Amino acid sequence: MAELTPSGTFSAQAIAKGLKPGLYAITDSQLLPEDRLLVAVEAALRGGAVLVQYREKKAPEPERLKQAQDLAALCHNARVPLIINDDPELARRCGAAGVHLGQSDGSLALARRQLGDHAIVGATCHADLALASRADADGADYLAFGRFFNSTTKPDAPVAEPSVLTKSRQFGKPVTAIGGITIDNGEGLIRAGADLLAVVGGLFDGDVATIEERARRFSRLFAQHHPLFSSSVSQES
Repeated sequence: MAELTPSGTFSAQAIAKGLKPGLYAITDSQLLPEDRLLVAVEAALRGGAVLVQYREKKAPEPERLKQAQDLAALCHNARVPLIINDDPELARRCGAAGVHLGQSDGSLALARRQLGDHAIVGATCHADLALASRADADGADYLAFGRFFNSTTKPDAPVAEPSVLTKSRQFGKPVTAIGGITIDNGEGLIRAGADLLAVVGGLFDGDVATIEERARRFSRLFAQHHPLFSSSVSQES
């Protein structure tokens, strides 16, 4: 993909922090036990993932720190930001690019103070534009909506309609869609306004070769359908 210039929901600040449209790969310990974690994420990166989130809430703290540090090194070498789910302190300790916070995971402002102005701070907004407005006012770097489809990761999350992605572009921040997303249903979300597709099982439920191929296919969806790239689709796609 060509170098980005500020446009639409991607400000110069967002681009400087490493945010760009594309696949947002989110880890899951059930799909990716410790012996598969790094090779699976590496495959996603080879396939074109533009953002990675480490999500692990049950492992002992030393194990979480080691895994986060290893992922931070891997992502740094790939020049892709690593985001830590729910834990600004872990993000600080492992040298991650930022943190993602749910509605019950603490203050965006506090996370910003812990990690600094350079950090990426993302916010869960479910299907609620009022939550998005609040997150925008509190300095979130991207806004996440979903679930859009049935999800084994968060089956009880409120259902979101694609129209919320279109409406949320009023905030001028990158918009993330999450929840049951696959190659087959992702195009409509991009067309509705998603800048990032956050994918768990639709990416990592498979072997390494399958993960890399799925990541490439998600990347092609963005090349073909996201407004920052659709005017210059690669001849290879």
